[in-house]
Amino acid sequence: MAGVHAAVSTFSHVIEVAGVIAFAVSGFVEARQKKMDLVGVFTVAFITAFGGGTLRDILLDRRPLFWVEHPSYPVLIFGLALLAYPFGRHLRHVVAERAILYADALGLGLFSVTGAALAAGENMPMVVCVMMGVITGIFGGVLRDVICNEIPMVFRHGQLYATCSFLGCWVYLLADWAKLGPTVPIIAGTLVTFMLRVIALRFNLTLPK
Repeated sequence: MAGVHAAVSTFSHVIEVAGVIAFAVSGFVEARQKKMDLVGVFTVAFITAFGGGTLRDILLDRRPLFWVEHPSYPVLIFGLALLAYPFGRHLRHVVAERAILYADALGLGLFSVTGAALAAGENMPMVVCVMMGVITGIFGGVLRDVICNEIPMVFRHGQLYATCSFLGCWVYLLADWAKLGPTVPIIAGTLVTFMLRVIALRFNLTLPK
């Protein structure tokens, strides 16, 4: 049993790291397109990667904050910023806008499910778990866009965004309730969120006006 718990913990950690990197990448590119210096690039990436999880931990009264508990996360972001900064001038030409959106979609899926899972671990009602997942998934991007003087993506009349997170969190919770195993719900919720976002981008799906 201890081995199972250790495997699940390792898997969750990998998911969290993947989410941090995915959101950080979108932060790097956005900051460089705004011609920010190294400090600005690191700051935007840091806020994008950790903003949603920080708000989640505050609302759930979890201490220490997840990036304080894992100090390797900020170090990872700083290292990536150092590597990415020299190539920043070429990012706009090398990295397509759609690729940035896909990285953001992956981060949205990974962080949404992580947030819902942590809230479920605190025995919160399902509706609260879903809202914590949505907050975790979207708030870092909101802060990124505000700092970069853009209307936050989630507030624009464009393709589905928060809705994808909302539905993905419900898929995770229902799969977890059905006891499909420790990893299947996480994978299912992440994939549903990611694929819904990609489909929304591909077919320009929006909520009714």
